[in-house]
Amino acid sequence: MRGAPTILHLDMDAFYASVEQASKPSLRGKPVVVGGIGPRGVVATASYEARVFGVRSAMATAQARRLCPNAAYLTPRFGLYQEVSRTVMRLLGELSPLVEPLSLDEAFVDLEAGGTEPTADAARRVGERLRRDIRAATGLTGSVGLAGSKMLAKIASEEAKPDGLVLIAPGTELEVLGPMSVRAIPGVGPATAETLRRAGITTVAETAEAGEAELVRLLGKAHGAGLYALATGHDDRPVVAERDAKSVSVEDTFAEDLTDRTRVQYELARLAERCVQRLRAAGRSGRTVVIKVRSYDFSTLTRSETLRGPTDDVAVVREAAARLLDGVDTTAGVRLLGVGVSGLADYTQEDLFAQAASAARTAPETPAEAAPPPPAEAPPAPRRWSPGVDVHHAEYGPGWVQGSGLGRVTVRFETPWSAPGRVRTLSVDDPALEPAEPLPLIPPAPDAPEAGGPAAA
Repeated sequence: MRGAPTILHLDMDAFYASVEQASKPSLRGKPVVVGGIGPRGVVATASYEARVFGVRSAMATAQARRLCPNAAYLTPRFGLYQEVSRTVMRLLGELSPLVEPLSLDEAFVDLEAGGTEPTADAARRVGERLRRDIRAATGLTGSVGLAGSKMLAKIASEEAKPDGLVLIAPGTELEVLGPMSVRAIPGVGPATAETLRRAGITTVAETAEAGEAELVRLLGKAHGAGLYALATGHDDRPVVAERDAKSVSVEDTFAEDLTDRTRVQYELARLAERCVQRLRAAGRSGRTVVIKVRSYDFSTLTRSETLRGPTDDVAVVREAAARLLDGVDTTAGVRLLGVGVSGLADYTQEDLFAQAASAARTAPETPAEAAPPPPAEAPPAPRRWSPGVDVHHAEYGPGWVQGSGLGRVTVRFETPWSAPGRVRTLSVDDPALEPAEPLPLIPPAPDAPEAGGPAAA
C-alpha cells in the first residue's frame, strides 16, 4: 500500500452507448442500447437513460426491448470505439509511462512514475485535468478513482460513476472497504461468494474478521491467503505497462440460463466473431481455440483444439468452437459462454493475403481448355442496412440508419457536431445511398475539408 493516492483508475462511462450518443445528436439524453439487435441478441452496453428502466449489459436484447421499448437499439461500431479508445489511452500516456489498459475503456495509471507529486492534492489535480482533457478530445465523460492500490482505485472509480472523481485517502481503506459486499474484492466471483455466504461471510469486514486460516480452509491456500490480504487492504500489485497478452478472449454472462441448443450455438458463433475482431485489432493470430461453458450451477468447463497453424480467420475459429461445443451437454442450462484464442503469433491477416498472392504468382498456369466455366450470374441480393451504421447520400449527405424493412430504409441525416437531423425514408436499393466511415466526434478544424460530404438540410 502506498502512502499517497497515486494509482489512478479510469473507467469511461457507458462507453459504447456514450460514443453513439456523441456521434448522433438526436440520441443525446435518450435511452440507447448497443449490442445484438436480433431475437437472440445480447446487450453490450446501455446508456444511463436506459439503465433507469432496468436494462443491463449481458441481458437478452428481447428482454431489454420489453423493459425499454422506446430506446434506440444499435449494432456496435467497434472500429469507432477503438479509435476513441486510442485517443483516451494517448492522454493517459501523457500522465505516466506506466499505463495498464484493461479494455478499450478502462485502465490503471501509476502517477508517481510520471512525476506527479505523491500528495492527495496533486493526484486530485491530475485526475480532474484528465477528465477535462478527455471531454475536450472526445466529448465523452470518464470516472476517475484515486487510491494507494489498484483494488481501491477501481472501487473508487465505481463510486465516482457517472462523470465523477473519488479519492480514497490513505488510512481510510478499511473504513471504506468494511461495509462493502465481498464481491467488491477482485477475484471473488459467484462461486467464491456462495462458499463464503454459506460460512456466514458476506461483507469485506466479515471476510477480514474470519482470519486467514479460516479463509484458507474454505478456499485453499493461494486463494484464501490472497483474499485475506485484499480484505485487510493489502494490495501491492504494480501497474504493469505493455503486457504481452498470451491469449485473446471474450465471454458473455446471460441474464437467463440458455437451455435451447440452437441459441447456445448461435451465441458461441457470435462470440467467436467478436474474439477474432479483437485478435485482428491487436495484429495477432493464434493456433489454439478455447471455449468456456459455465452451467446453471456455476460449474465451469473448458475445451480446446489446437490448429495446424496460427489463424485470424473468423470461419476457422467459429467452426473450431462449434466442434468443441459438440462434446458439451448444455441441456441443463448455460449461464456463461466464452471463446478465446491462445498460442498467439505476430503476423496479421495482410501477411496471409501477401502469401496467397505470392503462391498464385508462382503456381503453374492452368490450360485454358481446363478452366471451369464461369458461374451463372445470380441476381444481386437486396442491400441490408443495420440500425446505427453510417451512410452517405449523394443529395442529403452523411447520416445513420434508424431501421429498415419491407424494402425501405429510414435514415437520419446528421453529423456529430450538427443539430438533430431530419429523417428520410428511402428505398433499400437507392443508388445514391452508400455505406460510409464514421465521422470524428469532434468537428474538424475550420480550414479542413468537411468529412462525409454536404450537411443535411
